[in-house]
Amino acid sequence: MRDSQTDTRTGVRADIRVRPGVEADLARLTEIYNHYVVHTPITFDIAPLTPEDRRAWLEEHPPTGRHRLLVAVERAEAGETVLGYATSSAFRPKQAYETSVETSVYLAPEHTGRGVGGLLYTALFEALAGEDVHRAYAGITQPNAASMKLHERFGFRPAGVLEQVGRKFGAFWDVAWLERPLDRA
Repeated sequence: MRDSQTDTRTGVRADIRVRPGVEADLARLTEIYNHYVVHTPITFDIAPLTPEDRRAWLEEHPPTGRHRLLVAVERAEAGETVLGYATSSAFRPKQAYETSVETSVYLAPEHTGRGVGGLLYTALFEALAGEDVHRAYAGITQPNAASMKLHERFGFRPAGVLEQVGRKFGAFWDVAWLERPLDRA
């Protein structure tokens, strides 16, 4: 898929590449996601999931099409380490929404701030460029300055805020919705 090049500004090294997610990644992807379930309001799941709980999610993201799962991996002599992932998923289940996707990025906490999220989104939007996708949406629990900045860098613009839409950790959380056009030129 997409190999990174060393970028002195972001620190992303050439031994990090992006590829489609596969069955062998499921345990690590679940581990990364569960960090956010347990420690943050970023996702509104409130109980950790098992890899088996996430299997249907994995299967909803084939290597081609509108709904993708891309993983960033760091290569080493011992093999690959999954650093994080980006997805484009169905926005809503009704057929008229099929050309809209919801995108997200989740990184292992020890790999944030290294440019990996940007690498993943670059690869994701390149992959979606050849698909029949009209709009991308992202729902971001507030506050989350890093995610807002990443999405704005990729051309997302505010679409609205759902106030106090989710309750987690005994508090109500707002979710800012952002959108980005993806029409092919």
